[in-house]
Amino acid sequence: MAENSTLARPYARAVFELARDQGALDRWSKVLAVLKDLAADKGVKAMLTAPQAAPAVRAEVLAELAGKSGEKLDQHGRNFVALLAENRRLGLLPEIAADYELLRAEAENTLEVELRAAMPVDAAEQKHIADALHKKLGRKITLKYVQDKTLIGGAVLRAGDLVIDGSVREKLGRLTAALIH
Repeated sequence: MAENSTLARPYARAVFELARDQGALDRWSKVLAVLKDLAADKGVKAMLTAPQAAPAVRAEVLAELAGKSGEKLDQHGRNFVALLAENRRLGLLPEIAADYELLRAEAENTLEVELRAAMPVDAAEQKHIADALHKKLGRKITLKYVQDKTLIGGAVLRAGDLVIDGSVREKLGRLTAALIH
């Protein structure tokens, strides 16, 4: 939802600036991932949206659950969760985490690329693809490989808004469109 992304952006930027100033980009990535996962849990989500739960209680429960999940929140983390609870924005945690990761990737000049291929792609070929993308895009590439047998053949590379579709399905679709017109 575009509105959620718009609401989440200032929180993500504030957390990113705090993390950068603290030199704790990785730690905040982990904290936000845990908070995002907790907020997605059905039981936790019910507590977070219950009208009778006070914002301070919601924040405290979420902070305690994060600690039990392995990411004990420091005072900055607790303040962040309390601010979200007070402003009724705990439901934005998935968007905040995603926006934070985009800001971090931009600052670190990295890019996560998904490679979907119909057939297995060995490590040497994955490295070759990552090196070629690094050369073309000028960023450090983290390649995630997924075998997708629904592609028939070929591969699809997806990096944010950039999609390079070399799948047989796409080529057949273009051929069909050309034949129809």
